[in-house]
Amino acid sequence: MKRIFLAFAAFTAALGLSGCGYNDMAQGDQTIKAAWAEVLNQYQRRSDLVPNLVNTVKGYAAQEQDTLTKVIEARSKATSIQATPELVNDPEAFKKFIAAQGQLQGALSRLLAVSENYPNLKSDALFRDLTAQLEGTENRITVARNRYIKAIQGYNNTVVSFPTNLMAMLFGFKEKPQFAVENEAEIKTAPKVDFNKPAVPAKP
Repeated sequence: MKRIFLAFAAFTAALGLSGCGYNDMAQGDQTIKAAWAEVLNQYQRRSDLVPNLVNTVKGYAAQEQDTLTKVIEARSKATSIQATPELVNDPEAFKKFIAAQGQLQGALSRLLAVSENYPNLKSDALFRDLTAQLEGTENRITVARNRYIKAIQGYNNTVVSFPTNLMAMLFGFKEKPQFAVENEAEIKTAPKVDFNKPAVPAKP
């Protein structure tokens, strides 16, 4: 009899948790972790391309040292921040990490712009392969970040809405940081690689 009572109590508690949004928040938390892991994976993919890209450009345009240095420094800053799943639970660390990634993206965009001045560089097979990989990676980053944004929106809505917000407070579910407006704009303006434009004459 006691076992039946305990089983019934457990069943009733499970129904209560489900009805109050606990399961939705727990599943949402797992979805966010998976989405963020993919964002980190694509950021790492981009970072891994930088050294070879910089070295290739240096071979044809060593005089563009300032641009090359800024790319290297931006990569160093981006990779110095420990990219873990826990970043999504630390708004301040999340903000710093995203800002560093934005700086790297901007530096890479300037590097690609500079490459337009060097026809021999643009025709180099390795450079074309690296830039194609970079463009593909930027597209993957966009997709991964959009998935993360949607996962966060659903989770945060559940955490702050009544009555599920009561369950959130009880079990410690908190809002997670979202990409800021400037980050979302950045998503829509990923670096473009276009070698069909006429080359701009190099500065003397």
